[in-house]
Amino acid sequence: MAASDGVGNGAVVVVFDFDKTIIDCDSDNWVVDALGATGRFDELLRRLPWNSAIDAMMGELHAEGRTVEEVAACLRAAPLSPRVAAAVETAHALGCELRVLSDANAFFVGAVLEHHGLAGYFSAVDTNPAFVDGDGRLRILPYHDFHAPAAGHGCTLPTCPPNMCKGKVMERIVDEISCGGGGGKPAARRRRVVYLGDGRGDYCPSLKLTERDYVMPRKGYPVWDLIAGDRDAVRGDVREWADFDDLEAVLLGIVAECLTSEQEEDDDDDDGEAAPAPAPADQCRALQPTLASGQDQAILPKAVHVPN
Repeated sequence: MAASDGVGNGAVVVVFDFDKTIIDCDSDNWVVDALGATGRFDELLRRLPWNSAIDAMMGELHAEGRTVEEVAACLRAAPLSPRVAAAVETAHALGCELRVLSDANAFFVGAVLEHHGLAGYFSAVDTNPAFVDGDGRLRILPYHDFHAPAAGHGCTLPTCPPNMCKGKVMERIVDEISCGGGGGKPAARRRRVVYLGDGRGDYCPSLKLTERDYVMPRKGYPVWDLIAGDRDAVRGDVREWADFDDLEAVLLGIVAECLTSEQEEDDDDDDGEAAPAPAPADQCRALQPTLASGQDQAILPKAVHVPN
């Protein structure tokens, strides 16, 4: 699905992590716990990387007669805040392009987004491939194949698991939206990226963004600690969030800022003959009345005290 033709004309690309960002749990653990296989999964993790362990776990569950529909039913019960759904719908209505960048897998992500009616708002989902084989067994594969010789993603950051470097994917996304500027913009004004995440794997893509972009780490989670530990390493504008009310308010506040900036840049490009337009912040409030008009956005400063 293409980005919305709303007021933003795709000027902002919002990239969401999935686990503990769109849903308030880890989808792998949620399914394993719900199907009573927590102990066996812990055993698999002692000898396999996470991505390989969850694939093996799906094989064991299939062998004992658990079906793909049972897995899907678990995912439909995963917690997803109505504030996340509202943020997705409003950002899309404002013209943002929405994507998912996740170390979960295509089956889990798809099952949740489709159940909540959100799948159509996202133009792309980058995650570990998944499919149901001819025997009805769910297979989960690595995004970057690290089993074959000379394979893998090549990233040396210890925060990236062997099956997926989100930083490499983010580099591709930035390249895609930089071609011709995107959204009808000149190449020098490529679209802004807003990246939301919580985990260690979300640190690498945060490093790939520029001063034009925004990073939204979940406060008190690993990516927030990593960014706070070396704030200068992240060039983007860092806006933290703690809960899903925060996520909605901070994200839509950023979108309003970006739309205002785009309007000002467009006015400059028009040689001073700009036509009046509704204020983007007003558009944002009109589409999402639950966003408080005077609410401040939490900004992570250069120096942050991180509690033990």
